[in-house]
Amino acid sequence: MTTQTSSSAATAGHQTALTIIFAVSGAHLLNDLLQFLLPALYPLLKENYGLNYLQIGLLTLGQQITACFLQPIFGLRGDLKPNPYSLAISLTIVTIGVLGLAFANGFTWLFAAAVVMGTGSALFHPEASRVARMASGGKLGFAQSLFQVGGNLGTAFGPLAAALILIPMGQQTTAWFLIAGFAGIALLTYVGRWFVEHQRQAASRPAVVHKKPALSRNRLIVAFVAIGALLLSKFIYIEGLKSYYAFFLMEKFGLSAPEAQIYLFLFLGAVAAGTFIGGPIGDRYGRLSVIWVSILGALPFTLLLPYLDLFGTAAMSIMTGLILSSAFSAMVVYAQELVPGKVGMIAGFVFGFAFGIGALGAAAMGAMADWIGIIPVFQICAFLPVLGILTIFLPRTAELHPEAKEKLA
Repeated sequence: MTTQTSSSAATAGHQTALTIIFAVSGAHLLNDLLQFLLPALYPLLKENYGLNYLQIGLLTLGQQITACFLQPIFGLRGDLKPNPYSLAISLTIVTIGVLGLAFANGFTWLFAAAVVMGTGSALFHPEASRVARMASGGKLGFAQSLFQVGGNLGTAFGPLAAALILIPMGQQTTAWFLIAGFAGIALLTYVGRWFVEHQRQAASRPAVVHKKPALSRNRLIVAFVAIGALLLSKFIYIEGLKSYYAFFLMEKFGLSAPEAQIYLFLFLGAVAAGTFIGGPIGDRYGRLSVIWVSILGALPFTLLLPYLDLFGTAAMSIMTGLILSSAFSAMVVYAQELVPGKVGMIAGFVFGFAFGIGALGAAAMGAMADWIGIIPVFQICAFLPVLGILTIFLPRTAELHPEAKEKLA
């Protein structure tokens, strides 16, 4: 009888944890859907306000660079003084930004709305990643993938929202998505209550002693420089496609804006699928294996994409999104293993750097597109996955866990 009761309690605990991971994943979906409303509006905003490619890149920069600078700060603050309800506050800020986006009447106000939305996102990601890790039950890659795939799905739904609602009906219909913001606030308030209870239970247990990093300071610096370069290769390419893939298809194949958004949805759907697949594979076969295959494995497809017909281009974009995105969850967990005890700060660094470098890359791609055209820009950026070779500088599992008697990952 006692065994059954213990088993039931364990099952209930696991279900509760899984519910929380699904909750933060669902909130991630809503957050990233709201974040993608801005790039989803780009074809409409370009026409209505006479924006050039550089200005479009600057809007991406304003939204993402905010996250780049603020996420590590918010993550470190959460490590030092966790606030269970900061997640609900983050979606409140994002919702205010969406309201501003709906009624902005020029580049300046669009940029301001982008910065507000980016600030909310900066607060959301490190805290939500921390909650997913707390609820993981040790399946760190799975939990991070499930959390991350929610955001990818939200981003993927953005082009559908553009094709079916925003572009046909106009910029002010963005206000309809305030409903999604309110739903996210309610969901994260529920997560906050779980967080309070989790803290209460943790306070009654012996304090966890975090091991010092197994690597020297110089070795850590080299590892994080390599991670930064890998994030650069991945996120400049992906953010570039988010911002300019629709324009590329419209210019090269003469598609309408709604038609181009459907193809963008297919690419982003592949990104979501790859993100989910990568985490569990990393748990099973090692995170370095996933990182190796993900970055370099995308290179043949990125190189072919700018030179094929419409069907071939769509197929290459799907394969690129599927393979290139599979590394991110593994990279987040791997980076957290490099510096034990700094979960929020490291998650903030990875998310922040990824968003920031992607935004800078998108702005640079916009400036290049104004100068040489969008098609040559895609041909040049196809070489970015070559940087995947820098994975060779990442420490192997035995270096991170010298006490573990396991094969090198």
